[in-house]
Amino acid sequence: MHHHIPSEVPIRYLARDKNMNMLVGALFVVGLLSFVVRLTQDADSAWISYITNWLFFTSIAMGGVLFAVATWIVKAKWNWPMRRVSQSFAAFLPISFVLLLPMLGLGDSYFPWIEMMATDAIVMKKQAYLNMPFLITRNVIGLAVLFSLAVYFVYLAVRPDMGLVKDSPEEDEQRRGWREKLTQGWMGQEQEEVNSYQRMTTMAPAIVMVYALVMTIVVYDWVMSLEPHWFSTMMGPWFFMGALWGGIAATALWSMYLRTKHDDFKNLIGIQQRHDVGKLTFAFTVFWGYLFFSQYIVIWYGKLPWEQAWIIRRSGETWGGYSMLTLAICFLIPFVGLMGRKPKMKPALLSFFATTILVGLWLERYGILAPSLHHEGDPIFTIWQPLIGCMFLGLYLGAVRWFLSTFPAMQLWQPMVDPETLEAELPVGVG
Repeated sequence: MHHHIPSEVPIRYLARDKNMNMLVGALFVVGLLSFVVRLTQDADSAWISYITNWLFFTSIAMGGVLFAVATWIVKAKWNWPMRRVSQSFAAFLPISFVLLLPMLGLGDSYFPWIEMMATDAIVMKKQAYLNMPFLITRNVIGLAVLFSLAVYFVYLAVRPDMGLVKDSPEEDEQRRGWREKLTQGWMGQEQEEVNSYQRMTTMAPAIVMVYALVMTIVVYDWVMSLEPHWFSTMMGPWFFMGALWGGIAATALWSMYLRTKHDDFKNLIGIQQRHDVGKLTFAFTVFWGYLFFSQYIVIWYGKLPWEQAWIIRRSGETWGGYSMLTLAICFLIPFVGLMGRKPKMKPALLSFFATTILVGLWLERYGILAPSLHHEGDPIFTIWQPLIGCMFLGLYLGAVRWFLSTFPAMQLWQPMVDPETLEAELPVGVG
């Protein structure tokens, strides 16, 4: 609440870079070609890699936007120079929705419960939920609603800035075109800021609830249903809170990257911001470990065969080493590394541990899905997983860079100050 915000925030964009555009394009081409080649070799493996990468990058993008939403709800001021970074992840969400569509046509080549439905008594009892028409409907409608709310929230955050960048020397033809699109029906700077603030404040809690519901549906359908006898009520929170954690870590990483691009970014994303985002990254490292343990301890303690199957498959001889590596990268390394103050405030160290967390989450997304469809004798991990991931990485990097180079990389307008609750309740003229 006591962080200093300049009265005039400088208008700065992420500079366009042809070399970065070429890198983004190369990543996409390599990933797409790898996916096509792998489809001809082993279609099941290709789709496992595709879906796990979709789960990861969708988690990061939506988690980053939710981070912006959550800090808006609590009226946080410390992250004011990083708000736009979190908001920029919304640029990937329309792409993610398009990438979802091919997955909906997989049918019994991916979902084992389709074939089991005719003979398995346990699966038959889940027919009301486990059927393809309902699965397609809830995924399409749920993600369309969630992504639309997220994009609209970001639109409301960006729109008031468009009145402040007019006639800016950094405004080029592309930026001017987007400014004109986003300022249709302009009501004046002050009114636009009040309107955006009120709408964002009203819809933010709804976005949080829709996020929890839809992300739970996603992980139930694309991960938990692959072992239809097994279930866990902790799977949803573990997945969507991990996504929020990834969004925070990605925000920290992008913010450290911005600091290398201009002195204004370097000065304004200062030691306080780094310390605070580092503390949140560390806190959610602990929380991720807590959620994992909360799920594991109940399964271990109950010793019920249908509850143990999922864990046993991932802790046995085949997948045990991979699972331990994932736990070490997701929890042990960032927990130990971020415990002190210095790693949170040093850009290089914070970037290293944020990257470690993102790599760990990427491994985790693969580890919660792939063992359920693994065939005995097949390798548990191949080079095709990261190669196909290059397609998603290229699209994600390209979307975020486009956003930060098209709209101000730091939010120019600042939210209005609400009266404190006590002051709002005092009679007129008192206090």
